[in-house]
Amino acid sequence: MKMKIGYDGKRAAQNFTGLGNYSRYAIEALAANYPAEEYLVYIPKEVDNKKFDTILSAAAGAVRTVLPTGRWNKAFRSLWRVWGVTGDICRDGVQVYHGLSNELPLNIGRASSKVKSVVTVHDLIFLKCPECYPFIDRKIYDYKFRRACVNADKVIAVSECTKRDIVENYGIAPEKITVIYQGCDALFAAPVTDEQKDNIRKKYSLPQKFIVSVGTIERRKNILSVVKALSKLPDDVHLVAVGRRTKYTAQVDEYIQKNGLQGRVHFLHGVPYADLPVIYRCADVFAYMSIYEGFGIPLLEALNSRVPVVAATGSCLEEAGGPYSKYVAPYDVDAIAAAIEECFLPSVREQMIARGVEWAAKFTPETFAQQTMECYRELVEGK
Repeated sequence: MKMKIGYDGKRAAQNFTGLGNYSRYAIEALAANYPAEEYLVYIPKEVDNKKFDTILSAAAGAVRTVLPTGRWNKAFRSLWRVWGVTGDICRDGVQVYHGLSNELPLNIGRASSKVKSVVTVHDLIFLKCPECYPFIDRKIYDYKFRRACVNADKVIAVSECTKRDIVENYGIAPEKITVIYQGCDALFAAPVTDEQKDNIRKKYSLPQKFIVSVGTIERRKNILSVVKALSKLPDDVHLVAVGRRTKYTAQVDEYIQKNGLQGRVHFLHGVPYADLPVIYRCADVFAYMSIYEGFGIPLLEALNSRVPVVAATGSCLEEAGGPYSKYVAPYDVDAIAAAIEECFLPSVREQMIARGVEWAAKFTPETFAQQTMECYRELVEGK
């Protein structure tokens, strides 16, 4: 029997980074591997998003979007998403509703016993690093995430680390939580020509030898530790940091100025997504000293791009980077510098690249789709 599955599609349609990437990845993987099922994506409003439109076109007939109807739902789209959408879910005969980004409609359990619910929880960073979030944001996230975990029939965690956090902080039974790993965009594993590399090097004035770090330039991502490590590395090694600047960047800039690193640190903001895989391919080492993560997709991007990885201990990054990447304490500058320097040794580098590609190959959309569909079917069939 054909299954009808609904999704909270706000992030898939409106978000262009982390949660949006996951939402699009999930819908695309499931539709591609199980095209006989029907996928309804509930979105508050239509937005110009070429990546999402591509998924809809490729899965024509299997995936369709659902917008709010009625004067009140259209007028209060945020309320529709957290409350009114349940009426549409029941009307459409949805059997499983999946909140792809940490939350579910607040009345999902009471709307209909026939609709089973799943929520994907990506991380509880706002509890682990409260200093990085405004007080009111922490309270809102905590309420929404906790309520979703309690109300859901099944919780999907993106890593074992996130599963532990859910159990410890929300008291959810471990057997209610399934860990399903996400992969990264296939673009990062695609071959890149020398001409493409040359064009990107010229476009962004990239140095010949550099460490790359990808992610918002914010305190939690801890790029300052990589900058400090840079001062202990040979002068011909540079750092290219790809990501949006925040107030924290001023602290990084101050250190750069005081330590004469102005010519060796390069910030790139607003990089088109299509350029990112080529930037990885031009890099010698990927460094990711984030204090806390839910999974760590940039590590998979780097491994698929054939770049050795040095990452921080303390959260989930070993799950993403695998046993052949290097891990050090996020504030141990000497250890960070030593690990990066080792990655430049030809014998070490070659082995890390080869083993890293093998590890990254485990995270496929096929495996993700299979495990997620098994989760849906268990709920619908009452197993």
